[in-house]
Amino acid sequence: MKEYKTHTCNEISLEDVGKKIRIAGFVETIRDFGGLVFLDIRDMYGITQVVTSGEEQDVDFASHIPLESSVTVYGEVKKRDEETINPKLKTGLVEIRIEEIKILGKRTKNLPFEINSNQEIREDLRLQYRFLDLRNDTLKNNLILRAKVLQFLRTQMTEQGFLEIQTPILTSSSPEGARDYLVPSRLHAGEFYALPQAPQQFKQLLMVSGIDKYFQIAPCFRDEDARADRAPGEFYQLDMEMAYATQEDVFIAIEPVIYHTFKKFSHKKIVTYPFPRISYQEAMLKYGTDKPDLRNPLRIIDLSDFFKKCTFKPFINRTVRAIKVKGHLSKGFHEKLLQYAIRIGMGGLGYLEILEDLSFKGPIDKFIPDDLKKDLLKLADLEKEDTIFFIADNEIRATELAGQIRDELGKRLDLIDESTFSFAWIVDFPMFEEDEHGKLTFSHNPFSMPQGGLEALENKNPLDILAYQYDLVCNGIELSSGAVRNHDTEIMLKAFTMAGYTEEEIKCKFGALYTAFQFGAPPHAGIAPGIDRMLMLLTNSASIREVIAFPLNSKAQDLMMGAPSAVKQEQLRDIHIQIINKSSAFT
Repeated sequence: MKEYKTHTCNEISLEDVGKKIRIAGFVETIRDFGGLVFLDIRDMYGITQVVTSGEEQDVDFASHIPLESSVTVYGEVKKRDEETINPKLKTGLVEIRIEEIKILGKRTKNLPFEINSNQEIREDLRLQYRFLDLRNDTLKNNLILRAKVLQFLRTQMTEQGFLEIQTPILTSSSPEGARDYLVPSRLHAGEFYALPQAPQQFKQLLMVSGIDKYFQIAPCFRDEDARADRAPGEFYQLDMEMAYATQEDVFIAIEPVIYHTFKKFSHKKIVTYPFPRISYQEAMLKYGTDKPDLRNPLRIIDLSDFFKKCTFKPFINRTVRAIKVKGHLSKGFHEKLLQYAIRIGMGGLGYLEILEDLSFKGPIDKFIPDDLKKDLLKLADLEKEDTIFFIADNEIRATELAGQIRDELGKRLDLIDESTFSFAWIVDFPMFEEDEHGKLTFSHNPFSMPQGGLEALENKNPLDILAYQYDLVCNGIELSSGAVRNHDTEIMLKAFTMAGYTEEEIKCKFGALYTAFQFGAPPHAGIAPGIDRMLMLLTNSASIREVIAFPLNSKAQDLMMGAPSAVKQEQLRDIHIQIINKSSAFT
């Protein structure tokens, strides 16, 4: 017989009655009834009840085992008495009469929190004792699901002929949108590796190498601030790239992978398949964001031209966006929404209510000429008892604020169908945008192919140039980002010089790509769905940290391992690093 266990705590049934078996796990509960002691033993798979003999020494020993100690139990499987059957457990019809119980790992410290408790536990405490937190059923099941999803993704990709290849973790620093994590070199004083923000250049180089279709479950490292859907430090993506491929080829390859994964691992309904496609321009106008939650039925309309004819000063020479809501809203609702609007930086929130006779009621009614009111009814498709909200600012701010008001209205009016996944492709991103200083910069992936190629770069207004860039969004979360890559040296040079890079900088920062593209690079395209975000959606988790085994906290700290931490001076000397106190360095 095996030393610690012959069965897991979830596989014992009536068929095993009369057999002598051994299980191992943590002691979850102890119930002492004087002459008998019942213990629930929990392992990764389930729970089995064990019960002592009536002998005093057995009762005394079992009743004093510290909870969450690991034990092994040997004994005969018995059918439970009718009154003790537990229908909630898979093993609820049977129990083990203890003939031997050994403590394998005794808990000697007080528990910082109860395992599988319904009580709210501080996140910093949960992260500090993550090894205990992972004993919780919810987190444990999240990790099991994560393993199954990864296996399923790999299967789907390999069945399509994609080759799994691992790319380096130690690489060179390159400007890809976030701060790099730098690793000093011991052998090369004053020089640094960077952890990859993504395998971007490597996967393109694989295409130049003649690999037809590549994928990997890729670790990515970005020194970014945390959000509910973004883990600081490290995250994982299903990275893929295809040679001789267009945007359409990528969609055909990856869309069924995402669809079948969500269909297999969730009971929620997928609203539309194939996924709809929405241009970036349409998304920003109708939803106020490039990652819209399409479960929200509210739409934003532009009324800038209409309000040029009115006398309401706050709307004059402004971009005016509006959102129509069906049904009467209370005064209290308006007041609370106004408070929210002020919190997000709005000076106020104009609105109109449509009365039974289709007349208007609201703060800006008097500023709309009577002869224009019918035009507004038609433009906004207004009916009696509707309410319409107005957001006015410069175009960028009006777009952003209208998107936030739309999202908030969707939540407050309970318009979001939580039982569905609503996917969409966002396509036709602008190639360039201007930063706060008016400098031209890439709006998306700098390695993207501009629509129209070199001719567009040379002849069009840079802000009018679109790129073959696309995002996959789901329920208001950007699930994936990709592009048709720029594989032409001349187009690459032109695009980067327009964004302010010199040819020398391009050779320095992207030397391998710059060189490789001069050796007959095939056209190629790819995408990289975020694994952690997929799991967050599949498990309906409020935070991405709930689907990661050992996450950093919101301040990018590992509270369990104590990272980041100071290191010894001799370690610093080995890598040619000297710590300078900031406060004294610049006095």
